[in-house]
Parts: sequence; C-alpha cells; structure tokens
Amino acid sequence: MNFQHSDKVKSLQQRLNAFMDEYVYPAEAVFEAQMDAARESGNRWQPAPVIEELKQKAKAVGLWNLFLPESKYGAGLTNLEYAPLCEIMGRSHIGAEPFNCSAPDTGNMETLVRYATPEQQQQWLLPLLDGSIRSAFAMTEPEVASSDATNIEARIERDGDDYILNGRKWWTSGANDPRCKVLIFMGKSSPDHTNRHQQQSMILVPIDTPGVKVLRHLPVFGYDDAPHGHAEISFENVRVPASNMLLGEGRGFEIAQGRLGPGRIHHCMRLIGRAERALEAMCRRSLERVAFGKSIADQGVTRERIANARIMIDQTRFLVLNAAYKMDTVGNKDARQEIAMIKVAAPSMACQVIDWAMQVHGGGAVSDDFGLARAYASSRTLRFADGPDEVHRNAIAKMELGRHLGHSSSN
Repeated sequence: MNFQHSDKVKSLQQRLNAFMDEYVYPAEAVFEAQMDAARESGNRWQPAPVIEELKQKAKAVGLWNLFLPESKYGAGLTNLEYAPLCEIMGRSHIGAEPFNCSAPDTGNMETLVRYATPEQQQQWLLPLLDGSIRSAFAMTEPEVASSDATNIEARIERDGDDYILNGRKWWTSGANDPRCKVLIFMGKSSPDHTNRHQQQSMILVPIDTPGVKVLRHLPVFGYDDAPHGHAEISFENVRVPASNMLLGEGRGFEIAQGRLGPGRIHHCMRLIGRAERALEAMCRRSLERVAFGKSIADQGVTRERIANARIMIDQTRFLVLNAAYKMDTVGNKDARQEIAMIKVAAPSMACQVIDWAMQVHGGGAVSDDFGLARAYASSRTLRFADGPDEVHRNAIAKMELGRHLGHSSSN
C-alpha cells in the first residue's frame, strides 16, 4: 500500500481543512445555542439553521458527497482516498453533515447505489444525494440480540402486490429528524427457510406510511442528539408495495453485510479525527495549567499518556488505511477481517485518548464546556454500533483459526 496521498487528495484535504477552520468549528457554538433555543421552545427536532447554511456553502465549493467509491454519484474517490477526508470531518460532532457525509445516510446511500432498482434510486437516492431529505436504518430490535442478524424477529409478509410489516425497532438513528423520509427496514420474510441467512429481507418504508409510529427518542449517556436523535419505532400492519423490496426476498443478510462494511470504516475514520482533536486539547491544556509547582505537561504521567495517545492514534490510522486499501483492491467481503479489526480498535482507542484528555482537563471535562464528554459518549456508543466488540473479535478469531484448519503443528 502506498501511504503517499495523491495530489487530488492533498488538494481536497487542504480545501476541507480550510472550510472546517472558517465555517465548521466556529459554527459549533452556534449550533449548540440554536439547539438549546429549540429545546426551550419545545421544538428540538427541527434542523439547526446553521447546518443548512453550512450545507449550501459546502455544496457551492464542491465539497459534497465525497464518499461512494465506484459510483457515478460520488466524487470519484476510493475508500483509501476518502479516509483522510472523513478523518477531518470527524474532528467535529457537526463535521460530517455539512458535506452530506453523515451516518446513517452514507450507508443507506451506498445500499441504494448497490442494490436498489433505477426506480427506487430515482425516488430515494437522488434526494438523499442532494441533501434535501434524510433516512434511517431500522434493524436493531429491543427483544433480541441484534448483533446476530439472524435473530431479527420483525416480519415481512407478502399480501398480493404488497408486503405487510410488523415489529418493533430501536436505535433507529435519525428517525426523529423531520427531514427523515425513508427507512430501510430489515425483517424475516421466510422464517422457516432452512438457510438461516436467507430468512431476512430489506425493504424501503416511507416514514409517513400508516402504522409506522415513532414511540420515543433514546438518549445516549444523557444526550438527546437532537435534531438527529435515536428512535424506538413500532410497525403495526404497515403496508408497502412489493416494488419497495431491495434486491429480492431472502437477500437481507447479504445486503446487511454489504452495507455495514462501509459504515463501519466511516465510523473508524471519524473516530481518528475525534481522537486527534482530543490529543490536541490535552497538549494545550497540560501546557497551560500548573499543579504542584509545575505545569501538568511536566508531570511524568501526562507525558506518558501523550506519547501513548500518539502511538495508539497512528496505529489505528494505519489499520484503517490498510482496511480501506483492502476494500478497494479485493472487495468488502474479502476485507471483512480487516474491517472487523478496525471496528474493535478504533472506538477503544478513541475512548482511551479522550479519557486521558478528560483527566488533564479536570472536573470541567465532564461538563459541556470542552466537548470531551460528548466525544466520549459517542465514541463509547460506537463499541456497540454496527456490532459489538465481542462479535467482531469472534469473527476475527474464526478467520484466523480457519487458516490453520487441517494443518498439524510442527512445533
């Protein structure tokens, strides 16, 4: 793998960093003020005006839809080329949406590019690419261990020219947002199929379909994440046209595997940016503060943590770049071990680096003054999103053991 970024990527990095410096970082405080005002008025799920302004600015200068490798709809970047750009966006908790590169829309758009019919793409993909609507992914269920997709119990039943959906989902991120217009719903269409990986299907569900009811928003460590939010939703006899089925009945598990790979690596890319910003804050704070007669930066434990943070961030970055390279060269399926490895490594690394930064900031770190509490909460949550650590470690071990099956040890 060539670690040297192309001239095209270097130019985009420069432009993206300049945009972040000029517009995004200053907008963080504006965003929080606008959301505080929205909550006080009882209207917290309305989009923050500053984000919509940023989107128009980014679109005007061509910093838009930078993901989507191997697609006529994106910026023509590979996963490896997108990685350093996604890292820059990840430095801010509002950094991805201005460029139309935020989850779950990126994963849903990749799903529609890969698996949707031209008619489905016309109806849903194009508005998502334009940023005029948002979407959500309804997979996880409160009653089963959803880390095993074959456990999904929501039902998709054929009825003439329609399908009828029943079930309950939660952690359907983005469904509280009034801009969310479509859900990708996963459920069992053939529960008795002998192949448990062909029991599930995925289908497109307009969120305003009768029977779709957002029951509540789910806070994350006390953060409501408005206006995005995370919803628990019930589906009661929801009728949608058979033409809304993605790829075909029984292909849901296959789609999930194809969708989650890019989503996982995007999360990891953003986490590197988040950890970099935390390390920068830790260094600045340690140089500014004095304790027991010398700066915190002169304390041995602080220097050890700063050094370890740099090592851990760079280790994780190289793992992510390697996974991106493998996805580009051999495909997502053959890169599944590398993807699983970064999904374990990146959130744990970010949590540790942010935790050390919090220690240097003292009691103020658990407030909202420095952004570290929010960064920690979201990073810790990503140890669950797209599969918990235990599932990925199990998959990594199975693939590793598979290389040795049938070979006796000579040692």
